[in-house]
Amino acid sequence: MDPASQDINLNSPNKALGVDRTDSLSDVPVEGAMGNPANPPPPGLTEEEAEELRTELTKVEEEINTLRQVLCAKERHAAELKRKLGLNPLNELRQNLTRSWQDVQTSNAYVRTAETLGEWNERVTRSDLYLSASATLDDITHSDAYKKTQETLSQAGQKTTAALSTMSTALSKKIGDMRNSPTFKSFEDKMGNLKYKVVGQRGNGDAVSSPTDTTPTQENPSF
Repeated sequence: MDPASQDINLNSPNKALGVDRTDSLSDVPVEGAMGNPANPPPPGLTEEEAEELRTELTKVEEEINTLRQVLCAKERHAAELKRKLGLNPLNELRQNLTRSWQDVQTSNAYVRTAETLGEWNERVTRSDLYLSASATLDDITHSDAYKKTQETLSQAGQKTTAALSTMSTALSKKIGDMRNSPTFKSFEDKMGNLKYKVVGQRGNGDAVSSPTDTTPTQENPSF
């Protein structure tokens, strides 16, 4: 018998008796055995049914993990093939959009919607109200009042354009006459002389006397 299995506690009642506790430990029930009381089966299921469901769940989870690994391997292989074919993400997106639009056009919902809109359009164009409105509009466009109104608006536009052109010409002529008049020339000459006096004197270095400059006062002579 292994000495390590002996009770060496001096205060223990089993000291130095060399009792083998292996048999006594084997009699203690293990948690989870005898129906697994720590995790009882759900209501309405027996322990055998719950255990069977757990086993099936384990198998399904293992199959899911296997499928994920296979999917990752397939995706890597597809990416390698696309790289060799020179397919970039932009081209792939265009192809997906084109394929999706084709799928939409060939879908039953799209076909039914197009047919419904076509029927509505045909019903509207064949309705009495639409035909009456079209006939009324055609009559209006061919009526004498419409033609006279159109001619009047055209003539008014032409007259307005001619009046604006005439006013612009008259205004230009008036400004030219004013510039050639003696009064304007006299005024222009005065302004030129004034500019010459101001700018010319400053350019020659002549100081212009300021109104604030004071002149010395002469004392009155003594008599």
